[in-house]
Amino acid sequence: MLKIWSMKQQQQQQQKEAAAAGDGKRKKKVTAAQIRVQKDLTELSLPPTIKTFFPDPDDLLNFQVTIEPDEGLYQGGKFIFSFVINNNFPHEPPKVKCTQKIYHPNIDLEGNVCLNILREDWKPVLNLNAVLVGLQYLFLEPNAADPLNKEAAKTLQANRENFKRNVRVSMQGGNVNSEQFDRVIAR
Repeated sequence: MLKIWSMKQQQQQQQKEAAAAGDGKRKKKVTAAQIRVQKDLTELSLPPTIKTFFPDPDDLLNFQVTIEPDEGLYQGGKFIFSFVINNNFPHEPPKVKCTQKIYHPNIDLEGNVCLNILREDWKPVLNLNAVLVGLQYLFLEPNAADPLNKEAAKTLQANRENFKRNVRVSMQGGNVNSEQFDRVIAR
């Protein structure tokens, strides 16, 4: 496993070697955000229901997370989130979006996620593991009190059985309230 500061040390060593060899190429600096993300990633202890994917292995600040709930209303679904982390991390939270159109009171139709630690409750001491646990919890206990999808929240509050039916229909790629949803049933 990589050590936390290995990226920085490797960069410094490469710069020394390049300077000694007279190589004019300058290496990109490793930012504090990259170091912190590397630390957070090495400390992750993911359950089998959560997987990470890095489209560009050299870019730790942009990646995807797949959550496949094994219990609750969303059991059997496969939900993909994009994570974009800017250079002010950990002072600013990561930007997290669901890449699929799903029926959920805390995720709007554009994929924006309503999770308090991604907004006003973010603190630099929080890490990526806290975000992943929060996302996983949204699938176990959708929160109708703090919605982004107000129609789904209203249905959850008024008629839980109707909400369950809407979740099942939407996860299969069906229509709910004249809105077409993406099929997210894991194969």
